[in-house]
Amino acid sequence: MVLAVAAAVLGVAVLVPATYVRLSGRTGAGGGGGGSPAAVRTTPTPPPTLTARPVSVSFEGSFFSWALLERKTGKLSGAKNMTATNSTESMLKVWIVADYLRRLGEKQPSPERLTQARVAIVDSDDDAANALWNAGGRSAVLNRLIRICGLTETAPGTVPGYRGWWSFTTMSPRDAVRMGDCVASGRAAGPRWTQWLLDTMSEVRGSIDEQWERSGGGRWGIIDGLPDSILDQGPVSIKNGWTRLNYDGNWHVNCLALTKDWVLAAMMRYPGTHGLSYGARTCARVASQLVTPAPDASPSVPEPSSAAES
Repeated sequence: MVLAVAAAVLGVAVLVPATYVRLSGRTGAGGGGGGSPAAVRTTPTPPPTLTARPVSVSFEGSFFSWALLERKTGKLSGAKNMTATNSTESMLKVWIVADYLRRLGEKQPSPERLTQARVAIVDSDDDAANALWNAGGRSAVLNRLIRICGLTETAPGTVPGYRGWWSFTTMSPRDAVRMGDCVASGRAAGPRWTQWLLDTMSEVRGSIDEQWERSGGGRWGIIDGLPDSILDQGPVSIKNGWTRLNYDGNWHVNCLALTKDWVLAAMMRYPGTHGLSYGARTCARVASQLVTPAPDASPSVPEPSSAAES
C-alpha cells in the first residue's frame, strides 16, 4: 500500500461585507445651530452559504480532492487535483435513480419501482440500484450521464473483474458537482421528478455504525460540517458513496451535498484500517471551512489523525 499526502489548498481570498454606519447632518439656519439627527444605515449581513475559501485538511491516504460549484454564479473552485478521479461507489445511485425517473416522462412507475428508487437513495440499497441500472440499459445509463450533464472526467471502471459495475465508474470531484447541479437544475430527473428526488435525498438516513451487507446508513459527512444557520435555510440533499475494497485495501469514500445555492463534493481513498469515520470527518472538515460568513461557533468536527497538512 502506498500512502501519499494529497494537497488540497485553494488560495482564494474571500471578502465578507462588513456593516457600515453612514452619518449625515446639516447645520440649521439662523442662530439656533440645530442639526438633523444622524441617519444610521446598515447593510444586512448576507445569509451564510458556501463559497470559495482556503481549505486545509490533514489527510493520510493515496487520494484526496474536493470541488465546490456556486450555482448562482457558476463559479467552480476546489483542490488543484479536482480533475483527478475516484470510483464513485454509491454516490452514483443519485444518477441511476434520476435517469430512470426522467425516462418515464409522465408515466407513473410501478409501486415496486418507486420503492426501489426511494430505498436506493435513503438506505443506499444496492439491490434496488442494480434493478434500476439494469432497467436503464447498464452502460447506456452512464453514457446518458456524461452527455446530459456535460461531464469530462467520468468513465466506466477498468479494474479487472469489475468492468461494467456501476460502483466502479470513475469520476472527478469537478464532475461530481456538475452531476449535482444536473440534479438540482432538473436536467437529471426531469420536471416531474426533480423535487421528489431532492426531497428523497434530504431524507437519507442512518449513521456510520448502521452498515449492512447490501445497504447502509449514509447520513454523515458534509452535512455534519454545516452550521445550523445553513441547515435552517432548508433541506440539504445528499448522497454519499463508500466501500472498503479488497483489491487495493483502501476505503473509497465520496460525499456529495447540494442546495439551491451550491454543490459540494469531496472524494478520497485511504487505508482500510482508518475506518469509515475517518472519511466522514474529512468531508465534514471540508464543508465547515467553506462556510461564509464564518459562524461564531463552527460545528464540532473532530480532525482525523494525520501525517501532514493538505
